[in-house]
Amino acid sequence: MTPMVDLVADLGEGFGAYSMGDDEALLEMLTSANVACGFHAGDPRIMDATVRGCTEKQVAVGAHPSFPDLAGFGRRAMDLTPEEVRTDVLYQIGALQAFAVAHGTRVRHVAPHGRLGNLVAVRADYARAVVEAVAALDDSLIVLAQDGELADAARARGLRVGIVGIADRAYRDDGTLVPRSEPGAVIHDPDEVARRTLRMVTEGVVRSADGKDIPVACDTVLLHGDSPGAIALARRIREQLLAAGVGITSLDKVLSEKGV
Repeated sequence: MTPMVDLVADLGEGFGAYSMGDDEALLEMLTSANVACGFHAGDPRIMDATVRGCTEKQVAVGAHPSFPDLAGFGRRAMDLTPEEVRTDVLYQIGALQAFAVAHGTRVRHVAPHGRLGNLVAVRADYARAVVEAVAALDDSLIVLAQDGELADAARARGLRVGIVGIADRAYRDDGTLVPRSEPGAVIHDPDEVARRTLRMVTEGVVRSADGKDIPVACDTVLLHGDSPGAIALARRIREQLLAAGVGITSLDKVLSEKGV
């Protein structure tokens, strides 16, 4: 079977007069987008423009909900209750859905951002809270996650799950990401990132920070556009996948081909 993968990136992560990353360039390479919903980045004008760009390029729109941490870009731990997580996620998806409907499309997936995204992989209560929000709003939404509590809770609720491969982040032996606060958490060598991406997609493995090859599912590859050289690297990854015979297509099709 020809391997297939979705390509996704975080978009709309500016605020007011401030911008982050080259969304326009990234849109040329994507099949899906995680759109900031206002809690860690994004505002109504940016959300509107981002969704418009996605529809013009036929890129699937996904919600990128976060802790309410605008100053910390959603990367700080917050002592929220599961009920606060549920209602905050529901609020953010709903806001993005309004812009999607206004542009003749709909939200296709949900991908928790930053510290919330890290915690839902290991905290069952937060994972259930996100799943409850998604299921209550639209049970056709795909949940983007790493293997862990969120993926398990979503599957148990009957939701479709897309596993995200993050080639420029170091993995621990248990499949979780090395925290950004630790040395070596982010991989900067373009050659290494490109190699890791190809192995994730074609072999289903990634080399851990301790030097072990560990299994990793990869339905979608997360590309970044907010660092020097990121656009060139994203383009290189896409071209390398195509050269290796990998089909780049929508997340919905990737999962359907796997019977998900």
